[in-house]
Amino acid sequence: MSPVVAERVSPAERVWDAGRPVDVRSTLAPLRRGAGDPAHRIDADGSFWLAAATPGGGGTLALRALDTTRVLARAWGDGGPWLLDRLPLLLGERDGSDWANLDLGDWPRLRDVLRRRPGMRLSATGLVMDALVPAVLEQRVTGMEARRAWRGLLARYGTPAPGPLADLRVPPSAATLLAVPSWEWHRLGVDGQRLRAVRAVATVAPRLEECVGLDDAAALARLRIVPGIGEWTAAETAQRALGHPDAVSVGDFHLADLVVGFFTGRPRGTDAEMLELLEPWRGQRHRVVRLIELSGVAKPRFGPRYAPLNTRAM
Repeated sequence: MSPVVAERVSPAERVWDAGRPVDVRSTLAPLRRGAGDPAHRIDADGSFWLAAATPGGGGTLALRALDTTRVLARAWGDGGPWLLDRLPLLLGERDGSDWANLDLGDWPRLRDVLRRRPGMRLSATGLVMDALVPAVLEQRVTGMEARRAWRGLLARYGTPAPGPLADLRVPPSAATLLAVPSWEWHRLGVDGQRLRAVRAVATVAPRLEECVGLDDAAALARLRIVPGIGEWTAAETAQRALGHPDAVSVGDFHLADLVVGFFTGRPRGTDAEMLELLEPWRGQRHRVVRLIELSGVAKPRFGPRYAPLNTRAM
């Protein structure tokens, strides 16, 4: 079978027929950093918007399903052509038939999630820095703190996204990140350790963007060479930018409890237990984690909610 290509409609529009079910929202949802993410938006009709700093410049892409297999893409800005050309990989074409070959054994709940979402795939944005910087901001803090810092960073140092949405922002470039003074990071609630990690990745941004052309193992290894980028941050980045099917977010505050709880019913678990339970799916462990996340399983809560550390007041 010849590879599926996107049909050109106009310089700013493209209709892509995947020849298989496509679930825009489930595939792209992990890219969104909270409901107020200035770089991503989901409309009531299911349209997914993203603003990105592409190799061609800032660009905006809006995706809407036309039917079960076809997606209409509209693009704006200098980076628009790059985003349109990336469309199949963005919607999971890199996955191929691997989801269909995923052996879920005696776990009917996982099979049911896959049955209900036949168009879900792993997105590969090809944009390492756009995935890496928000992941760094999420290190060792609550989601609320990380999202507040990400929103503040884009509001102050991002650029208006081309296109019709006035509130959409393109993430700042590596050069811009390096120029942000330390006291501005403090105002954003970013502590010194995360600040040093952001500056470290911004310093070698071109080398990190080359991860898109490396195999999965080499890409993870290159990401982890950078000071401040550990296993969790590298995995979170590889999952989104590269569509890595096996990268597990070891060290996540919630994930081990979620995975162990799903498989054993116990309310708490460790990273070692999580990896042992996922071992039968080595090579596809991130796919299984995505199914668990969409299965409806929830982490039970005990005791008071964690009080975020107010870095800005220090």
